[in-house]
Order: sequence, then C-alpha cells, then structure tokens
Amino acid sequence: MGTIARQTPRVAARSREVLAPFGNGNGSRPSHSALLDIDEAHRWFALLRWGAARDLYTYQQPLDGHSGPRVRVRGKPLLMLSSYDYLGLIGHPALESAAIDAVRTHGTGTGGVRLLTGTTRLHRDLERDLALFKGTEAALTFGSGYSANMAVVPALFGPQDRAFVDANAHRSIIDACLLARVPLRRFPHNDADALRRALEQSAGVRRTLIVVEGVYSMDGDVCPLPEIVALKRRYGALLMVDEAHSFGTLGANGRGVHEHFGLDASCADLWTGSLSKAIPANGGFVAGSADLITYLQHAGAPFIFSAALCPAAAGAARAALRVIAGEPDRIERMHRRAERLRAGLQTLGYDTGASTTGIVPVLVGGDVNAYTLARRLLDQGLLATAIVHPAVARGAARLRLCATAGHREQDVDEALDAFRRVGP
Repeated sequence: MGTIARQTPRVAARSREVLAPFGNGNGSRPSHSALLDIDEAHRWFALLRWGAARDLYTYQQPLDGHSGPRVRVRGKPLLMLSSYDYLGLIGHPALESAAIDAVRTHGTGTGGVRLLTGTTRLHRDLERDLALFKGTEAALTFGSGYSANMAVVPALFGPQDRAFVDANAHRSIIDACLLARVPLRRFPHNDADALRRALEQSAGVRRTLIVVEGVYSMDGDVCPLPEIVALKRRYGALLMVDEAHSFGTLGANGRGVHEHFGLDASCADLWTGSLSKAIPANGGFVAGSADLITYLQHAGAPFIFSAALCPAAAGAARAALRVIAGEPDRIERMHRRAERLRAGLQTLGYDTGASTTGIVPVLVGGDVNAYTLARRLLDQGLLATAIVHPAVARGAARLRLCATAGHREQDVDEALDAFRRVGP
C-alpha cells in the first residue's frame, strides 16, 4: 500500500463523502465498540480509513437517476461499465408502464408472506411465464436470487447427503449448504474430471447434489453443462444450476445455459435464477417440476417467512420476459459489444481471463491494483467496479466489466480509450 501516492485532502474528501452516510468514513474508531470489537470489524475499518485517505474508495457511488450506459453521480456524467443490465432494459417504457400498472392494481406491497395472504394473481402469472420461458413444469418466485438459493437447498438436503459445488460458485450457494448442514466439497472450477473423481468417492451417502452456475459472475465463463449432465446421469446425482447471470443472456432466445448447449431443460433437476440482472427488476426464482414447486411452497423457509415479491417488481419482470421474447437481437448485440470490449482490452495488454460472455473481468492481481485502477478510470469518466477478496481469491483481484445491449460501439471505444490512457 505504501507504493500508492497519498492524495491531497481535497481529493481524499470525495471518498469520505461517499462513506459519511454510513459512519466512520473520517477515520474514527467504530462506535458501539463492544458490538464491533471483533477482528473482522477492525480489519474493515482499517481498510476504509486507508482507502478514504487515498481517495481509493469508489464503491457506493450514488446515482442521480436510473442506471444505464450513461449515469450521473453528483451531477457528473459517467460511462457505466459495471451494470448487470445486460440487455439494456432499465428504463424501457414497457417495463416502467407494467410496474406502474402493477402498483395501481395490487399496491406497493402485498401485506403478507406468500403462503398466507401475500399471493396475488400477478405472482401466479409471472411464475407461469417463467416456467414457459425456461421450459419447466413450474416456477416459484422469491424476494431475491439469494433467497431462492437459501430456500431450495435446506428444504431438500441435509447432513445425510453430500454436495459438490464448483469452486467459483456464488456465496449464496455456500451459505445455503451451511444452513442445510449438508457436507460440502468444492471441486476445481469447471473441471469435470475433478468432479468425476469426487463422485467416484461419494459412495455411502443418501443423495449427491452437484451445483454449478450457467455463467460465473466473477469470470464471465460458461459451465461445461453437457459434461456435468453426463456425470450426473452416470453417478445418479442431482443437479442444480444457478442461472443468475445466464438467464436472459445465453441461448438464441435467452432461455439459459441449456439452450446455449442445445439441451432440454429437464437435463437439470432444478434451476435457480435472478430477476435483477438481464431482467432488471428484483427477486429470484426456482424452476423445475410441478411437484418440486408445490413442495417448496410448504418447505422453503423464505417463501413462508419472508415478504412476497413486491407487485412493481413482478410486473416489470413479466414485461421484461415479453420484451426478451420479442427482441432476441438484444442478446446478440450484448455479445457483440462484449467481444469488442474483450478484444480491445487484450490488444491493450490487459488480461480478461476465460471470459466469453457479457462479463469481462480485467485481472490485475493485488487488491491495491484493483482499487487504484478503478480510481483512475473514475477520473477518466468511467465507472467500473473493483472486485477484491473475499469475493475472489487473494491475488486474483480484478475489475468486473459488463458489456450490455444498451452500450453503443462508441461507448465501448470510449471505455477502451480510458483504459489506454491509464495504461495496462
């Protein structure tokens, strides 16, 4: 950290301004010291003090309006290059109209959890549309994709089972396995041969669960689904696929990783996904057999004990599905923009890893390198997110860029110019 030049007090004040609403951005010790007298809190506050002093805290930049290819932060225009709005649907008139209509018809909230008084006709219609789009018998919505994963694993698996999870799988999957107390083993990322060896050693357990993702959020690569499905069938395992980043973005029609590989949706036992990425609303879902969905309505804790998906999000999600079905060119455009960005970065000498999708990482190694690059790009008018430990392994810090259908070719070229100016 000592290699980074200390910024002037005027410049460093910008980071403290971002941190101020959350307290202790000024470098003071945490309040309520007994509550926060733990090693993890001390580490975080030390890092925040260091980052604020050097103006390297670029998180939580408050947008003046809605997200999109272009945003404003405190009145300053910026090119957004880390938004999950893969298909450029934020601000689409059909989605906004559907959200407003949903509020007028069903209100701002439902007044209950889904199992009791929180189910509306809109929820049922959305779940029907999701199942039709995905190609499953049924689907069920939750307040977030995180909640969907937390619902399904503990409801179905326990200590007598075993889970094999890709090493790069999302935190929500790991947390779900811990809550279920299912023995967990992480196999090397996208390594089907390592998974095969692990499955050969899993004799004696009641059931074996394999968990992979369609697109991995930190790397932008795709799981080798045909190989995973072959192993599932060979060893009699069950397969869960998290499609948070592949639903709406993979396959000619955006149906996900199974369409990308030409497989039927029945190749997996259950699918989970997000309604806050390619579909720019809120919420998550589980899709699978009708019996599975009926069971989760009575055994999935977030469905029983957490608020129902709000009507505005459900309405916007339904509209998004219709737009995706009617405008598949958005998917192709997203991939073209991503390839232009990826190729340009590689030409400039940046490492984009194994990315083949709309997620384009820029691998820089150390955490300080990621913080510094994000700060320099922000000064160039580009908003790009630094990803560091614990979201990725130590020494694997990166910027996570997202190319979207909303970006123009000129936007990508402008981003590449900014990367050229700050240097690889």
